[in-house]
Amino acid sequence: MNIFKAIKEEMLVPIHPAGWPFIFIFVVASLLITIFWEPFILPGTLLSLWCVYFFRNPVRTTPMTDHYVVAPADGRVLSTGIGPVPADLDLPEGEWRRIAIFMNVFDVHVNRAPVAGQVTATSYHPGQFFNASLDKAADENERQNIVMETADGQQIGMVQIAGLVARRILLEAGVGDRLAIGQQFGIIRFGSRVDLWIPAATPVLVMPGQRTVAGETVIADLSGALAEPAEVRQA
Repeated sequence: MNIFKAIKEEMLVPIHPAGWPFIFIFVVASLLITIFWEPFILPGTLLSLWCVYFFRNPVRTTPMTDHYVVAPADGRVLSTGIGPVPADLDLPEGEWRRIAIFMNVFDVHVNRAPVAGQVTATSYHPGQFFNASLDKAADENERQNIVMETADGQQIGMVQIAGLVARRILLEAGVGDRLAIGQQFGIIRFGSRVDLWIPAATPVLVMPGQRTVAGETVIADLSGALAEPAEVRQA
């Protein structure tokens, strides 16, 4: 592969609009501090470059199907277990499968729709800012709930959860909006997590510890046509 093409694809990617104010603040603050304390030029430059890197928004190639569920976030899968749906998530009561994906401060933080469908409910809940990888973060941290319904009537839920560093969840979709699979619907700033809730009987294709790419990694199959790997069932 041409080295310049590789650099362009990996580094010269679009920046999410929500990032520009932060990039401006990082750059200006670094310049001002450097004026009064010259040794800060190196850490200031690194911090500014990290801020640009954090808000990158690379183009993703999404499998266009009616039954695949793709990852809503880049990051590491924390769990894929079955449990009761949260009381504040507008889904029918009962057992649902939760796929929790943790994003560290070096992951892309743009969130993407895991299925094609219509947004049927959203709700925001203020809360704490515990480390998003902890179990209690799902119940106690600041979070934004989203429920979608596919064309064949299947429901899925998503919860954007703020983390230890994150202090702002941006939801860019509202009730009634129709999202294509892999379409951007929001961003969480500076470290966070997304929990995806799907019907308990849905075969899951990822396991704890695996890394996902938002809009690309197929993590479940709503049709049930793909068998759940034995490693996932045993995890």
